[in-house]
Amino acid sequence: MTQAEIKLCSLLLREHFGEIVEKVGTFLVRTGSQPLRAVCADTGMALDQVRKALCVLLQHNLATYQLQKRGCVEYEAERRRVLRILRYPRYIYTAKALYGDTGELLVEELLLNGKMTLSAVVRKVADRLTETMEDGKSMDYADVCSAFVRLADTHFVQRCPQVPEGPQGSDAPPPPPAPTLVVNEKDMYAVPRLNLVGKGKRRRSCDEEESGGPRAKKPKSDAGGAEPPPDDGIYWQVNMERFHQHFRDQAIVSAVANRMDQPSSEIVRTMLRMSEVTTASGAAHTQPLSSHEIFRSLPPGYNITKAVLEQCLALMADDPLQFVGKSGDSGGGSYSVNLHRALRSLATATLESVVEERFGSRCARIFRLLLRKQHLEQKQVEDFAMIPAKEAKEMLYRMLSENFVSLQEIPRTPDHAPSRTFYLYAVNVPSCARMLLQRCYKSVANLMERRQHETRENK
Repeated sequence: MTQAEIKLCSLLLREHFGEIVEKVGTFLVRTGSQPLRAVCADTGMALDQVRKALCVLLQHNLATYQLQKRGCVEYEAERRRVLRILRYPRYIYTAKALYGDTGELLVEELLLNGKMTLSAVVRKVADRLTETMEDGKSMDYADVCSAFVRLADTHFVQRCPQVPEGPQGSDAPPPPPAPTLVVNEKDMYAVPRLNLVGKGKRRRSCDEEESGGPRAKKPKSDAGGAEPPPDDGIYWQVNMERFHQHFRDQAIVSAVANRMDQPSSEIVRTMLRMSEVTTASGAAHTQPLSSHEIFRSLPPGYNITKAVLEQCLALMADDPLQFVGKSGDSGGGSYSVNLHRALRSLATATLESVVEERFGSRCARIFRLLLRKQHLEQKQVEDFAMIPAKEAKEMLYRMLSENFVSLQEIPRTPDHAPSRTFYLYAVNVPSCARMLLQRCYKSVANLMERRQHETRENK
């Protein structure tokens, strides 16, 4: 946990949930897992305020709780989930591109409320869509529900963990201090069958109220006699990992199109689409597929023949980047997309672009040379890159000071004498990627603070 991440988490919580939630959330981000009593004592806030702030964080999946052996409940902030608030607009835009306005509003409502039942989100979205329609038209609940089913079938939304049903009655054991939530893998994406009949409603405008029109009276009902919705207790949330998987697949397809050609990228897109639901988000490879399966799944509009398909698969399997790997020879072999190798290649290309923009083309040449050769001495860098010694030394030290290049000492004697020590330059791609990510966090935090300052100054 770096200071840049803590600062950005604090700014995001303040902007979206207010000062009270920001204070509690930032404390948990800094200190880790803490009981309720410690949160109240260290933040100096009232118990009721801390409870409400924790409820907000739990509702939006920004914090978790765990029952300790001593019997107390400790709360912990989910730093990664807080930082993903930055991606909310991209989630919403992706849902709009894939499922239209209805899918956009469904994802937006779930992100705004954290968790919602199907009946509640369908009614809310139908009302919002009806507001945008012409007079006399309204959105049917069934249409919104069908869009929700499509989102669940492709795993963009999923059920929230539930409290398991235990024995009830006088012989039942006392409930624990905190319920244990369980999730059923089989029902995680199963949408309950609801008979939602109705259409979206419009809110009364100010002109209608001023004209003296009669207001519709709400039917009175007893609080105890109110009938619960049919899906009461079944809550849904946005599956962010599935959106990240979609972003990853789009980046891989774009990279293949830039390196190879359009037919190859469409073949990779088809392979990723065939295994998008069956492949775990952290898997190293997609499911192995034969060329016959890929050919049958290609959309007819691509006009890719079987010969072109096999030629493209062979070229991608022989490519040095190895985005597509081949296993076995029976039946023409099986093909899969090397996800980890593709992501590493994308990260390396991003680092090369940053080095070229920041230090110039000659530094980028040295950087690519170190990526290819792994470890080199300064004299070897000068010879391979064909750059004068003075300039190469200056460039290496500049990149070393910015942590884009690392220096490893290999002594030939135990006294570590400089004259008897090898100094090897190398590039640690994961370390460079993390460093660049931290700089991005810091830049976003600075931009948010600057925006707040400009807003205050120009009210």
